Amino acid sequence: MKRYISLLHFTEQGAKNIKNSTRRAHDFDALAEKAGVTIEGQFWTTGSLDGVLIIKADDDKKALHLLVELAAGGNVRTETLRAFSAEEFDSIIAR
Repeated sequence: MKRYISLLHFTEQGAKNIKNSTRRAHDFDALAEKAGVTIEGQFWTTGSLDGVLIIKADDDKKALHLLVELAAGGNVRTETLRAFSAEEFDSIIAR
């Protein structure tokens, strides 16, 4: 499965509704399960980012569809990175 790391920034709407943030995260867990995507972690952070989301999916379409659903909620903006384990990276650079 492919791993993705999404960097999250609250929108103005998300900041106004911050008290509902963990409830929305649990709702997102259920949405991910229906989509066949695994949530490896959801973290709230300090500093320039408001959160980090780590997901695994068997293909890009599943992952990106789920992230589009997240963004459509209007509470966060995302920047998503494809992440590689050491073994995956070794196989890439060995070519």
